[in-house]
Amino acid sequence: MSERANEPQKLAAIASDLGLTAELRVKAIELLGNIGNHDALQALLNLAANEQLFREERELALKYAREIVKSGH
Repeated sequence: MSERANEPQKLAAIASDLGLTAELRVKAIELLGNIGNHDALQALLNLAANEQLFREERELALKYAREIVKSGH
């Protein structure tokens, strides 16, 4: 259970690690969007506000955050 609770934080760390490929960062953002809980929403909003990420990655994080909000989580 503890590993599941830390999953959004681990994925957010991967998504914001500029030392990794853009493909891995995008996959981490997508996985956060699929989790769809409050922690994932917070992580996605933090990623969307991270000015060091590429614009496309920030927009993707915001897109998934919107979907979580629309789903009522």
